[in-house]
Order: sequence, then C-alpha cells, then structure tokens
Amino acid sequence: MNCRTKLILFPAVETLLFVAASLTHAGILLSGHEHGRAATAEGVIGAVLALGLIASLMRKAPAPVLALAVQGFALLGTLAGAFTIAVGVGPRTAADLIFHAILLLVLIVGTVAAWATWRKPPRRSTPA
Repeated sequence: MNCRTKLILFPAVETLLFVAASLTHAGILLSGHEHGRAATAEGVIGAVLALGLIASLMRKAPAPVLALAVQGFALLGTLAGAFTIAVGVGPRTAADLIFHAILLLVLIVGTVAAWATWRKPPRRSTPA
C-alpha cells in the first residue's frame, strides 16, 4: 500500500467509525446506548476527519499534514472520551470500552503512518 493510500484510508475508516459511534449514541443505529454528549463529541470528530479527508482528496493541502492534524485531533478527543469512561462520567458499557479501544488502536496506527510519511524525505530522481 503506497503512502497516499494510507493517508486517505485511515481517515476514511476513522470517519466511518466516528459517524457510526455518533449515530449509535444518538439512538439512531442502536437503541439503549443513547448519550447526547458522546453523540455530539463523536459527530464533531467525525466531521473534522471528513473535512480533512475531503481537503486531502482535493489536494488543497499536503496530505501528511492534514492526516496528522485531523487524526491528532481525533486521538485527543478519543483520549478525553476514554478518560470520561474511566472516571465514570461517560457511558461505561462493554461495547463502549471495546469500541474506544479499537478507535484508539486505529488512530494510533493512522497517526504513526502519517508521521512516517511526513518525516520521509521525498524521492529524488537520479539523472540517467
């Protein structure tokens, strides 16, 4: 998988995960998991990821920088959500715990991939 594909694939998957989480906490996808603040936070994170993805696809800004920015934002938001779960403020179901663990894993891997791409020097063509 090339670098550009990684920079698009991770935010795309993350956007879908956050939209699904938001819709679940809004009671749209599943009932019994409603939590208004979680739905709002996940919706905002999903929207930021989607906007970064769209900008990256339109090539309005360097993809590695956008991927780092939006995934960093999502990672911080997810860590805040995990903290609220840990202290008992947010929803504490097994599904929430597992989902946050998956989100953190995907976000960490995506952020590391974006960082590696950003830090990688561009290839220079050698004269023939």
